[in-house]
Parts: sequence; C-alpha cells; structure tokens
Amino acid sequence: MSNPRLLFAASEVYPFAKTGGLADVAHSLPRALKSDYEAEVVMPLYRSVDRDRFGIVVLEEDFTVSMGGVEYPLALYGCRFEGIDYRFIYSPLLCEREYLYGPPENGYEDNALRFGLFCYAIVELLKRQTYAVAHLNDWQTALVPLLIREDGTIGTKTLYTIHNLAYQGTFEASSLAKIGIGDDYFTMDCLEFYGKVNFMKAGIAYADRVSTVSPTYAKEILTPMFGCGLEGFLHNHRRKLIGIVNGIDTEHFSPSNDAKLTEPYSTLTGKGVNKKEYLKQIGLKGGDKPLIVFIGRFTWQKGMDLLIETLPKISELECNVAILGEGEAQYHEALTPIVDAYDNIHLAFGYDESLSHRMYAAADFLVMPSLFEPCGLNQMIAMAYGALPIVHYVGGLADTVKSADTYDSASPHGYGLLFKQPTERSFANAVRKALELYRDKRRYHSIAKHNMGCDFSWQESARHYISLYRTITG
Repeated sequence: MSNPRLLFAASEVYPFAKTGGLADVAHSLPRALKSDYEAEVVMPLYRSVDRDRFGIVVLEEDFTVSMGGVEYPLALYGCRFEGIDYRFIYSPLLCEREYLYGPPENGYEDNALRFGLFCYAIVELLKRQTYAVAHLNDWQTALVPLLIREDGTIGTKTLYTIHNLAYQGTFEASSLAKIGIGDDYFTMDCLEFYGKVNFMKAGIAYADRVSTVSPTYAKEILTPMFGCGLEGFLHNHRRKLIGIVNGIDTEHFSPSNDAKLTEPYSTLTGKGVNKKEYLKQIGLKGGDKPLIVFIGRFTWQKGMDLLIETLPKISELECNVAILGEGEAQYHEALTPIVDAYDNIHLAFGYDESLSHRMYAAADFLVMPSLFEPCGLNQMIAMAYGALPIVHYVGGLADTVKSADTYDSASPHGYGLLFKQPTERSFANAVRKALELYRDKRRYHSIAKHNMGCDFSWQESARHYISLYRTITG
C-alpha cells in the first residue's frame, strides 16, 4: 500500500529560488516526510531558475486556468531532485520578473494578480490528481483554501503555515474582481483588512488547520505586540492554530561534510583552520580575537537598526565582526561609514550561499538581534557549526537557544547568549558577556562542542507534521 500523497506549495524553494528561510523549509521538510507521505512540491518557474542544471522539462504546455473571467495560458514543468518530484507553474505574468516579489523596498504592484494566478494553478493540480493534504505556505498560497471551498468538488484537506506574519499579502480592494473572488468575501471575517484585501486572512479562515514555525511565536501572534493587526482574527481561529519549530537540513548544513568549506571538520581544531583562512581572505587581523558574524536580510525585522546603533560599541571591544546580507539599500548605506571607520569590521553586501557556509565555519559567535523571529534557522546552523548564537529572546529564538548560564552537558538543547530587551544597552551587554565567556576557553569550548552534537534536524518536527496531517485527514 502506497503512502498518501501530499502537495507542498511554496513561492520559493531552495536550491531553485531563495530569498529567505521559507525556501530552506520548503526544501527540507518534504524530504523529511518521505517515509510517511509521497510529497510533491509546487512553485513558480521564475526566470532565474536554472532549468538545465536541474533537468526541468515541460510536462504540459496547454495548461489553462480561468481567473476573474479571463483565461490564462500556463505551462506545467517538472523534475525529480533529491528523491522529490517538483512541479513548476510558468506564466510570463508570474515568472518573467527580475525579483521574485519585487525590489527589497516594495513588492510589485500586480502581486495580487501574480500570486492569485499561482493559487488558481495549485487548485487545478488538486483537481487533476488526488492528494490527501495540501500544505500551503505564506500569503502567496493563502487563497487556495478559499478557492477549494468555492469549487466544492475537491476533497483535499489543507494545512496553512504562517512563516512570517509581517508579510500578509495586502492589496487594494479593486484587485478582488481581477482575481475572481466575489464581494461577499470582502468582510472582516474573511479578506477585508482596513479597507484592503488580505490574502493571509483567507488561509487562516478556511484552512483545516493553521500552523506557524515555533510554539512561542504561535502564542506571540495572539498579542498586539506581535499580531501585526491580525491578533484578534487569529484569536478567533486559535483552536486550529499550532506552533511547530523548524529544523535544518543536516545534510546540507554539516561541517564534517561541507564541500563549501576550506576544510570540513568535526572538531574545534578543524574549525580554527576555517577561521584562519576566512580572516585571511577578508583581510581582518587577529586570529586569536573572537569573530562575531551577522548573516541575514537587511530589514527592520532582523534588528538592523539595533545592529547599526550598537555596532560602534561592539567594534571598540576586542573582537572582529563580519557582516553578510542583502536587502534594503538604506541599511547598506548606514553600515558603510561604520565599516570604514573601524578596521575590525568587514561587510559583504549580497546573497552568497557558499560564503555564508564559510562564515558559519569561521565564526565564534553569531548575532541575531531580531525584533521578532517566527523561528529562525541561522541560530541552529551556527550551533551545528560550533558558533554560539547571541540572540534576542523572542519567538523561535527562545524555543531553540537556552542561556549559557544554565549550560548542562547532558541536555539535548543548544546554548548561547540571550538578551530580553531590544535595546542598544541590552544587546551590547550580551556581546560583552559573550566575550567574557570566550576568554574562559574551557567553558566556551565545552558549550561549542555540545552544540555541535545537538540534533537540529527535521526528524522531530516532521513527526509533529505527520501527526497533524493525520488529524486533519481523520
């Protein structure tokens, strides 16, 4: 008897296209589910996707959907990669863009139409083949449960996952007619949000269950501080809300088998070789000084204003700092004069997967001053590579990093440095405390080695998802 079928839908999937952690989850989680579900993944075939590299071929060229009274011709492509079948939706409207969603400062004006079309295409796949569950991710797929409800013939159950509540897919009310959804859905109980259309509300309202990517974040989003205006709406649907912490792909992020590194390693001695080579490459001096890295998107959510405010004080300490990221130009511009003023800071602007691996391998500490963090993957990757995270105690960071003050070598948890207030003083004090710990080499090495041995894989999380799927399907 074959496993039940699962359609996993996301707007980005590593290694085909990536702007953030969603792509990593969409790559890793379906693979972790293979023993219990026959998972297929569907995403847009953006212009940037390398069709030749992955052997992506056309499956159907006369693939059409009707949206808002207009027939849209699409093409369906596919490939098999790392044991998973991938399906790609192509249309010039959806895919022929420089960016996936728009420039960092703002999204494309027609994103409602673009990702509305993606949702209709997903529903068409659900009509053509039988799937037990459709696992939908973020606002770009959030209309699917509503469209299934409207169709009335599709038996597929739905799980809708919120990866980041700050990005809800809000558009002008006039877009409703273009995406073929009636005005009777433009209410506070469904799509209406302060006079605009909110895609995410459709997923929350009509999916069979709703999840987010850590237990603490699932609680936080029910509060005004973290609810982004949807806390009341989420509270009304709280009975179907659950938090399941993400994992990391421990094959892709494995220091002992990482071909991107100068020297793969399983000991802190081997890690030191990577640190020495990285510092040489970027021109930072003082290999004995602790290396602090930041790897992430340059956005307010990631605490960039706090990092920029605190960086001069950190740079006056006995340490080196390396920053890698892409995003809003204002942050790049604000960082540049600080970097120019200190010879112990290095800045690389842009997305570079290979470089990020080398930085994890070189780092002694990783800073994550996020104002909020649904889950976060960087802190788990850092711990797997033997770097201690310095994190703001929110969301998934609170669920995955325990205080080094409470270090217990018998614990299955990873440890780092925590600060509970997103202020310059609190952040700087956490860094100073980290550097004190670094000087206590025996204790620092003990914690770093312990973290490298922790299980940050998807296995436990996958078990929770499998249990949730089974609950949904009865």
